[in-house]
Amino acid sequence: MSTIDWIARILVIIGALNWGVAVFNDVGLVSGWGTVTLIIYALVGLAGIWELIKLFQKRMDFHLRT
Repeated sequence: MSTIDWIARILVIIGALNWGVAVFNDVGLVSGWGTVTLIIYALVGLAGIWELIKLFQKRMDFHLRT
């Protein structure tokens, strides 16, 4: 993976986690967001967690092989 790929992946993960945190933010829960919106934000946040897990798994696999 090139440096730009790493930077892009990290930024995507940070953005997704930020969306996921917005679900639990008082503004999101109190401001009357619709249920569909909250589900979408939660799913994007979960996708960020999934990518973070995959990123660390790849690093662990790489270190175990060397």
